[in-house]
Parts: sequence; structure tokens; C-alpha cells
Amino acid sequence: MYSLTVVDHVMIAHSFRGEEFGPAQRLHGATFIVEAEFRAPRLDRLNLLVDIAAAKVELRRILDGFDYRNLDAEPQFAGQNTTTEFLCAHIHRLLSAALAEGRLGEGGRAVTGLKVLLRESHIAWAAFEGPPAP
Repeated sequence: MYSLTVVDHVMIAHSFRGEEFGPAQRLHGATFIVEAEFRAPRLDRLNLLVDIAAAKVELRRILDGFDYRNLDAEPQFAGQNTTTEFLCAHIHRLLSAALAEGRLGEGGRAVTGLKVLLRESHIAWAAFEGPPAP
């Protein structure tokens, strides 16, 4: 199995609803290191898994949709606790769409596994992994 990973970061503010979140119910900030790992059993005719430059551009485009923003005020996240896990799945869905639409090159359509990992700190991170969503 081949894999290729691109990395970027995003800075956000948000708060959580629910007593379980303790002080995180108050508005707070987070900086996430975002890793997107693509996997496929074969390479395309150019020996690429995905176009790495296109993958970096697409990940940045997705992150630009909420970078330096208060997620509590973003309509796309209305009514959601934007936990690290939730954001992983959100990015996974958007990258899946990019793969399906061919924005990551010819090989992108052969990707069978996609893992999105957000590192919240050096001691805590979360990921969402699975086949690209149709």
C-alpha cells in the first residue's frame, strides 16, 4: 500500500456546549497541525499516488474556509460542537469530494484510504480514517 501525506495548520476559536466540557465551554483558541494521508494500492500512469502540489493546495483551500475564525459564528458549523474529532471528519468529507472530482490528479480516483489527523498539542491528537466518502 502506498501512502502520501501533506501537512498544514489552522488557527481557530470556539466553545463547546455541555457540562462535560468544563472550562472549554468558554471561548478559547486552538492551533491544529493538520495531516492528510492518502493511501492506494497502486500508482497512476505517472507513478503518482496523488499530485502532491494539488493535495497541498486543496488542503489549504479547505482550511482557509475556517482559518482564523470563531467557529461558533460560522454557519457551516451551526449547532455543532466543533471538537477535534468532528473537524477531522469535516476535512475528510471535503478532501473526499476533491478526490472524486479529480482535483488531486488522475491517481486520486484510485485512493482507497484517507486519514485526516489534527494535532492539538504534543500530547493530544485525533483522527478520522476511512475510505473516501462517495
